[in-house]
Order: sequence, then C-alpha cells, then structure tokens
Amino acid sequence: MINWYINASVYVQVLLATLMTWGITTLGAALVFFFKKINENILDAMLGLSAGVMISASFWSLLNPAINGANSLGMCAWLIVSLGFLIGGLFLIISDIFFDKYLSKKKSKNIKGIKRTLMLMFSITLHNIPEGLAIGVAFGSIALGTKEATLTAAVMLAIGVGIQNFPEGTAVSLPLRRENMSRTKSFVYGTLSGVVEPIAGLIGCFLVIFVQNILPFFLSFAAGAMIYVAISELIPESQKNKHKNLMNLFTILGFVIMMMLDVAFG
Repeated sequence: MINWYINASVYVQVLLATLMTWGITTLGAALVFFFKKINENILDAMLGLSAGVMISASFWSLLNPAINGANSLGMCAWLIVSLGFLIGGLFLIISDIFFDKYLSKKKSKNIKGIKRTLMLMFSITLHNIPEGLAIGVAFGSIALGTKEATLTAAVMLAIGVGIQNFPEGTAVSLPLRRENMSRTKSFVYGTLSGVVEPIAGLIGCFLVIFVQNILPFFLSFAAGAMIYVAISELIPESQKNKHKNLMNLFTILGFVIMMMLDVAFG
C-alpha cells in the first residue's frame, strides 16, 4: 500500500492526503453526536473554546507560515502579511454588514444566531482553503523537482493540517448546535467546512508556481477573517454567561490546545 502511494500520480497523492485532512475535520464535527442534551454553560464554554482555537490557528496555522513563506520567496513579509490580514478582516466586516441587511429582511426570531452561524462557517471554510493550497503546493513542488521538496515533508504537512482540523470541525458543529440546529445538520455543516481542502489541494498542485507566490497573502487574509469572527461573535457571546472567568479560561485552553497541535505537528 505504501509503495503504491509512493509510485502514484502526484494528483492522486495530494487528493488522498487532503481527503484524509477532511476526514479528520469530519471526526471533529462528529463530537456533536456525543451530547444528548447540551447544557447552556457547556455550549458557552464551547464558544469560548472555539474562539481560542480560532485565534491560535490564526497565528500558528496561518500568519506564521505566511511570514516564513514570504521571507523564503524574497517578499516584504511584514507588508504582504499586514495587507492580507487587514483585507481579510475588512472582508468579514463587509460580510457582516451584508448579513445584517439580508437577514433583516427575513422574518426570524434568531437573526443574531443565524448571522453568527453563517460567519463562523464562512471563516472556518475560508481558513481551510489556504491550508489545502499549501498541501497542494508541497506535493506539486516534488513533481517540479524542487530541491527542498520531499514526499515525507509533504505527507507530514498533511498529517499536521489534519490533526489541527479536529478541533476546528468541533469549533463549527458545537456552536451550530447551540443555535438549536439539529445534531445531523450541525455535523453536516461542520463536515462541509473542510470539503474545500481537497479541491484547494488539487488546485495548489496544478498551479504550484503561481499559488506559491500568492499563498502568504491568502494565509494572512484567512487569519484576519478568523480573528474578526472570534472577537466579534464568539467571545462576546460566551461572555454573556454569568461565569465569565470560567469562559475566559476555556478560551485560553482552546488557544493552548491549538498551539500545542500546531507546534507539535505543524
């Protein structure tokens, strides 16, 4: 099996690798089935945990690789990353305004909850695109004969991204459940947040040279979007709980968990 994978087409290799990362996102989303009735305090804690995961992933999974990538390509790293981050944040601010206007026309008792759900899914999905591109670039670089590119390094990158995806799948499905969405729908939407990785992986592999040059911008763009959702939606909502300090602790815990996974497997 290992020999078959080594000798397979680079497109088959990247597809299987990114299907694996998507599968781990699915496993994370499946945690929503392990709670029969979720206590409001637990749901608020999960929002805080999700915020911590997203803030941590913004730096360790996105900004740090963006800075390193820009430096390795001889770009002005601070400018590229700053622009990407600012534009990503502004993009979500504009999306926020759009969601407000669109949902105000809908007759719903839970407009805020629907908007938060949409923005959460949007930001996590957006974050998975550059991760998929990065995996595709890693495998595509092997086909191009880049000196530093090896199959082992590309596979380890995919494994690292996959492990990081587990808490991210949970970070989507549990907050959706909090908005009274069914477990099945919460799971499906959590899973769908990662479906873009195989698609982006194949695109990154096919357009390796072009994507490699714009990847630092896309990584920082996604980071800006994730930070905006964490500070505008997740943290404020978790702070409505009467046990604010406990919710803060869960946010810190989420940050630490994601940081450990990124540092250990990134």
